[in-house]
Amino acid sequence: MNKQELVSAIASSTKLSKSDTEKLVNAFCDNVKKTLKKGQDITITGFGRYYVSKHKARQGRNPQTGAPITIPARKVPSFKAGKELKTALK
Repeated sequence: MNKQELVSAIASSTKLSKSDTEKLVNAFCDNVKKTLKKGQDITITGFGRYYVSKHKARQGRNPQTGAPITIPARKVPSFKAGKELKTALK
């Protein structure tokens, strides 16, 4: 499902217009980005938790030359599904 399909599905189930629903979806995504950028978690009870994982710097190898390289530390967005979501998928 892509963003437009999600907007259509939410609009049909809530009886909101597609433009209002798209604003809602965009606002949700923007707020998730802003909150994660601050380093804060977002927990939606029963659905899941969005959080930032920190990966340490590590040594790697260049696959073409075999030369050692340093892979820098980085932060990545992560999601952990909640119990109700996991149960719904069984």
